[in-house]
Amino acid sequence: MKSDIEIAQAATMKPIKEIAEAIGIQEDELELYGNYKAKISLDILKRLKDRPNGKYIDVTAVTPTPLGEGKTVTTIGLSLGLNKIGKKVVTTIRQPSLGPVFGIKGGAAGGGYSQVVPMEDFNLHFTGDVHAVSVAHNLLSAFVDASFVHGNPLNIDPFSITWRRVVDVSDRALRDIVIGLGGKTNGYPRQTGYDISVASEVMAILALATSIKDLRERLGRIIIGTTYDGDPVTAEDLKCAGSMAVLMKDALKPNIIQTLENTPVLVHAGPFANIAHGNNSILADEIALKLGDYVVTESGFGADCGAEKMMNIKCRYSGLKPDAVVMVCTVRALKMHSGKYNVVAGKPMDPGLLNEDLDGLEKGGVNLVAQIENMKKFGLPVVVAINHFVNDTDREIELVRKIAIEAGAEDAVLSEVWGKGGEGGKALAEAVVKACDKPNDFHFLYPLDIPIKEKIEIIATEIYGADGVDYSPVAEAKIKLYNKMGLSDLPICMAKTHLSLSHDPTLKGRPKGFRLPVRDINASVGAGFLFPLCGDMRTMPGLPAVPAGTKIDIDENGVIRGLF
Repeated sequence: MKSDIEIAQAATMKPIKEIAEAIGIQEDELELYGNYKAKISLDILKRLKDRPNGKYIDVTAVTPTPLGEGKTVTTIGLSLGLNKIGKKVVTTIRQPSLGPVFGIKGGAAGGGYSQVVPMEDFNLHFTGDVHAVSVAHNLLSAFVDASFVHGNPLNIDPFSITWRRVVDVSDRALRDIVIGLGGKTNGYPRQTGYDISVASEVMAILALATSIKDLRERLGRIIIGTTYDGDPVTAEDLKCAGSMAVLMKDALKPNIIQTLENTPVLVHAGPFANIAHGNNSILADEIALKLGDYVVTESGFGADCGAEKMMNIKCRYSGLKPDAVVMVCTVRALKMHSGKYNVVAGKPMDPGLLNEDLDGLEKGGVNLVAQIENMKKFGLPVVVAINHFVNDTDREIELVRKIAIEAGAEDAVLSEVWGKGGEGGKALAEAVVKACDKPNDFHFLYPLDIPIKEKIEIIATEIYGADGVDYSPVAEAKIKLYNKMGLSDLPICMAKTHLSLSHDPTLKGRPKGFRLPVRDINASVGAGFLFPLCGDMRTMPGLPAVPAGTKIDIDENGVIRGLF
């Protein structure tokens, strides 16, 4: 079997102008970045404003394992399957972070015969959106520290500053640093650190902004800290927001590329649903819904992470209502959730996972049950996609189907898109079309006008299964501060491990009898949410012992090798 990059490099791509034209994008609405990628002018929304929206499908998953569940593979494959059964479909996905690309995960363009291309561009610099986010974010950081050098006219309390710096690589050495050493000309010495770029509030704003005006206003609302009197200090106060918006002007436009089967894909905003909201942009979805009869989007990590945030945050700001949810699982992931197998990323797989184990599957299936129930709490129909691997047995597949349907799924369908592309996704596509045609009762998990703690506790108990929430003194003080600032009506964007329904990555399956520790809370006012940090969750990953980047190289002809 060829590697993913070999399959991608053998693909026959069409000029992106042809892909765009096929779904109704006019040539003057495209800004070309070579022959195979382009940005879409936001003017398209004015032209299509009276056109009805297509069906809106979110692809999510069980709690991830180091083995990978194939969520992006399924997102692309479902779109290919819908195309095969005659539906006009547009896919909307996030742009990968360079952290995982060169770290432990590798590329994020899908896999096998269910990929987006050009795969190398997509996984690397693409059209520069992440770089724009990084520069805009760090410009504000520079403005903050320059303010101290020039007499601190805004009376900023240096100990209150929550605005760090960002870089889009996994670099644990930058998590906690001291800046401003070397005398007055080098700035004010203080402790700070770096987050990964895709966790930046600027990235969240990019994903949630609905126009250039909205982008500018959201950037202005960013709070970097407080005065000594406890009043918020914003990017607008620092007179930096206008420059940030200028840097983000082109990044606000969604990007268009194609799949291996030449269907359209809009790419916009970034990943990391454990520390960000982990969904592509509202603008990409709004454009796609005007162009396609079906739009397939993807939420990061498990349903307790990206999908919960899509429903409670993204859908609040967009006003869009999903028609169905696809829940991706694999037989081997559910076996791992039994707790019988120890899987470490980068190390050989436990051979027990390759043999039939109905007992382990039954025990680990509780995770699938929990995630189906989580999505049904939003009033949406769920279709389970069983991402097929060669070692799966017929009895195991049937057991997963039984578990899923008994938990309330509309259907559970074998997905073979990795090896067969669209042909392997036709059955899944048919099931999803049926689910979309059913009436649903989409609603949010919580109202906004209840106390901050109550919103956090609803997510913790209803979605994670916690017995309750414990707050550190720092978190308690932040809640008091945000209540004083009038921020209590914002939705919640939880930062917690993606490897467990709980805050503890070692707790697999469906953990019980735990309390969720909240150690800190930050306010992302420009994005429009509060950001609790749970357990030991970090906002800057680190590289593994053998990073994926060690396998990436380029030959004398300029051909990239080893990307995935």
